[in-house]
Amino acid sequence: MNKKDIFKNVYKDFFGIEKLSEENQKLANDIENLSGVNPTNQENEIPEIEVDTTPLNFEEKDNYMKTFFEKIDNLYIDDNSKDLLKKVIEYMRKYDEKVEKKYISFNMCLYSNNDETVNSVMNILTQAGSLFSYIKEGRGASYSLYSVDDVNQLNKIFSFQNSLVVLRDFEGFNTKEQSFKDKFINTLDTYISKNENEVLTILNSTNKELLKQAFQTKDNFLDKFADFEIFGINPDVAHVYTDILEKLKDNMKIDEKFEIQLLDYISVTYPNNSLPYPQYRDNLCEKILFTKQLPEYNKDKSMDEIFAELNSLVGLQKVKTMLKDLVNLIELKKKTQNDLKIKNINLHMIFLGNPGTGKTTVARIVAEMLYNLKYIKQNKLIEVSSKDLVAEYVGQTAPKTMAVIQKALGGVLFIDEAYSLASGNGQGNSFNEEAIATLIQAMENYRDELVVIFAGYTKEMQDFLNSNSGIVSRIGYTVEFDDYTPDELIKIFDQMMQKSGFIVTTEALNKVRELINEYKDSKNFGNARFVRNIYEKSIIKHASNTKDKRGKKLLRTIDKDDISAENLLKM
Repeated sequence: MNKKDIFKNVYKDFFGIEKLSEENQKLANDIENLSGVNPTNQENEIPEIEVDTTPLNFEEKDNYMKTFFEKIDNLYIDDNSKDLLKKVIEYMRKYDEKVEKKYISFNMCLYSNNDETVNSVMNILTQAGSLFSYIKEGRGASYSLYSVDDVNQLNKIFSFQNSLVVLRDFEGFNTKEQSFKDKFINTLDTYISKNENEVLTILNSTNKELLKQAFQTKDNFLDKFADFEIFGINPDVAHVYTDILEKLKDNMKIDEKFEIQLLDYISVTYPNNSLPYPQYRDNLCEKILFTKQLPEYNKDKSMDEIFAELNSLVGLQKVKTMLKDLVNLIELKKKTQNDLKIKNINLHMIFLGNPGTGKTTVARIVAEMLYNLKYIKQNKLIEVSSKDLVAEYVGQTAPKTMAVIQKALGGVLFIDEAYSLASGNGQGNSFNEEAIATLIQAMENYRDELVVIFAGYTKEMQDFLNSNSGIVSRIGYTVEFDDYTPDELIKIFDQMMQKSGFIVTTEALNKVRELINEYKDSKNFGNARFVRNIYEKSIIKHASNTKDKRGKKLLRTIDKDDISAENLLKM
């Protein structure tokens, strides 16, 4: 019979705290004799981590139990998990009172990305375990596996000071070399067995798959934790609204109109939010308390509006066709559901093309499309480059990369000039390799929560793809962005001027064409960026040329004398 079966049989009536009174009274004299002291009064308020282990009378224990249960009822975990935690704590009490004879190691898995929930569970179990002498007297401690790079660190983790250990951030652990992971797991297994009756160990992960992947070479290791699993949940909109409203009212005056607007804001933004709830709550409160108003949020666009924006872009015919085909495929899959055997669509992409060919603009439109199709939870695009992923010191790159990934969850991560991650690869540049490995791991672990787009020059990107075969296998679409033709660049320039309210003469456009033809074959020609540079310089020169002139038409007209090529580089 396994631990779970024993646990289940013992607790057909685990909520009956009052029903313990009769058997507790029978044991009172024995416990007092064993302790050698009379029970002393204890405050009902539970300390943050440590509990005074002075012997308590039964009424005081009941008060502690009720307080523990109230704390558990307020946790963001599902009902089964709440029941389980209550059973665990009551078993600890019964074992302490000699009602139960068998010691059960309550090592468990906790699936939650909410740090407040994790810390609360850790504190409750540490307090209860110390109060009922179920684990050694000590503290609860949480350790990130990003910072564990030596198995000897486990000696400190399972030191005499710690009575409860939480191991978290298995995303970081999964990026480490397999040889290290195997050695770490074997050593961890030894420490857990050695401290079975003294230290409670919790594996904290956002989901089961990360743990399975971490311990895939030693499946039986997770059996030590499988009997007891705690599953985190997100609070509903009503709870979020009430919680945030109370926090705001403590710091500012709020009228009824603002309360209604706050509810509308939370109803729209919270369900599509990928942040852990405490972070969403704190970010929103900070913004409101600083500005004294609600942040703006983008209204959802229809697919027709999104395609209208796409079609308004100059050129990019191959890109437009590809995106239309992709949308049609996703919509077909959604409409037919399981009637057609269409495999899951891999939406990770590579954008190939020279600077200024529209890659970032199209990436934003892709994010809007996927959000409209409910393929991602948030209409957001996180733009980064290699410097945002790679750290300067050993052990910092994986956490830095994962921080970016966590920020992008629920949306699209756009990595510009991604080929920079391949520079120095295989030449001792372990930082870049670590960033790539972390990205690959995230693309697999969060395939339903994240779309990654790598972008860069066509030739240089080949080195990036060659740097790790795992990247190629996880890319669903490769999109090529052609250079703009001179006619397309002229049209882009004219559109920029029109959006700013200017009228461009034919002579001015001809001069722009001459500049384009002169520079377009240079090594670092920037396509639309080049045109924007001319646009900005020409407006500055126009302002100088018209400083002593009047007349709206004259001030709005860009002629050939305004077109500036000053400081344009040719390489």
